[in-house]
Amino acid sequence: MKPNVAELLAKAQKPNEDAMRLHPLYRGKLEVTPKCSIRSCGDFSIWYTPGVAAPCRDIAQHPERVFDHTNKANFVAVISDGTRVLGLGDIGPHAALPVMEGKAILFKYLGGVDAFPICLATKDAEQIIQACKWLEPSFGGINLEDIAKPKCFYILDRLRREMTIPVWHDDQQGTTAVTLAGLINSLKIVGKSKQSARIALIGVGAANFAVQRVLIAAGFPPTNLIMVDSRGILHRGREDLRAPENEFKWEICQRTNPENRTGAIAEALRGADVCIALAKSGPGVIKPEWVEAMAKDAIVFACANPVPEIWPWEVKEAGARIVATGRSDFPNQVNNSLGFPAIFRGVIDVAATTITDEMCIAAAEELARCADSKGLSEERILPAMEEWEVFPQEAAAVGLKAIEQGVARKVRSKNQLIDEASKIIGRAQRQTKTLMEHGVIAAAD
Repeated sequence: MKPNVAELLAKAQKPNEDAMRLHPLYRGKLEVTPKCSIRSCGDFSIWYTPGVAAPCRDIAQHPERVFDHTNKANFVAVISDGTRVLGLGDIGPHAALPVMEGKAILFKYLGGVDAFPICLATKDAEQIIQACKWLEPSFGGINLEDIAKPKCFYILDRLRREMTIPVWHDDQQGTTAVTLAGLINSLKIVGKSKQSARIALIGVGAANFAVQRVLIAAGFPPTNLIMVDSRGILHRGREDLRAPENEFKWEICQRTNPENRTGAIAEALRGADVCIALAKSGPGVIKPEWVEAMAKDAIVFACANPVPEIWPWEVKEAGARIVATGRSDFPNQVNNSLGFPAIFRGVIDVAATTITDEMCIAAAEELARCADSKGLSEERILPAMEEWEVFPQEAAAVGLKAIEQGVARKVRSKNQLIDEASKIIGRAQRQTKTLMEHGVIAAAD
């Protein structure tokens, strides 16, 4: 039975209504709590003056011991300038703060990572880079969030080269890791290989730009990829892409679409095995008849929020085999929350100096394996967020890849990494539940 569209849209609006009621109730979603024992006010002589002078002197003489005496390793700064927020666009740093707070609680609950929202009152790329560098002494990692393209590419590249702590852009690498995991299992279900699958990527924002790069790194031939921006298919005849601000798109033209196909979304989807849409909110961005022209047993990821580029039932009626969206009220939600908390957990636990594309691929492969171990189906290509045991497994896969690539300061075994991540994530979740049970966190109803 075809779902009632009005009911679906009303259901999609319900979280917004709840958010307007509950955000003012809590006055935000984040606070700082001690992790040390405070038996009495006398303990402040240990945690503050005069006792704190001893670890300060130790760090001054041995800078690497900052990781022993402080929580630096587990602190992650969530940095945004508010220029591209969750499909809302350039709404500014103040309006972006609720999103960054939300990101921080996902970091904590799913990864045991202490993340802090830092919204910057600048749009200048050089100033954002400098701000991140100034923060390095206090943080063990940087999560760039909701920064407009093309400067987000430049900022990430610079910071990855110039900082000694891991930096990543979740809109790029996080989206890619979870998308790749879902694609791995989808291809397994339909019996197609990464070497032969023809993939159309709709939208050339930060997310799909990273998706194409990591797909290639994961073994998908670039010659099997075709990309579409708001003006049509990327091909070598697109003179508008030679401008400096479109340099990243021109590079894509050189390695994809070897037949130099032209046109728009319809032409890109013709004969494609896979559609990965990270474009604008729909419906109607992708037409059912365009899906009908795709290959047999097609796979469609329509991941725009809040409304996908095409409704899932339209995809199925058009003959596609598997459909995924970014929404939780349909099967196969492709959600970054399956990626970034565990990836940073794995990075922190081995004290990695960077987050490589190969580490993201390792996370994707582990996510795919975890879903496969419980049984795949056309409506289950990824684990659910509630399957918390997935996160330590994913963290360990990332940590092991960092060790293999020589970017880890600590060497741990797989079992050690899984045990450590399980303890830290378990503690974070127990802490929240305990505070709720005792009324320290007020009830939400």
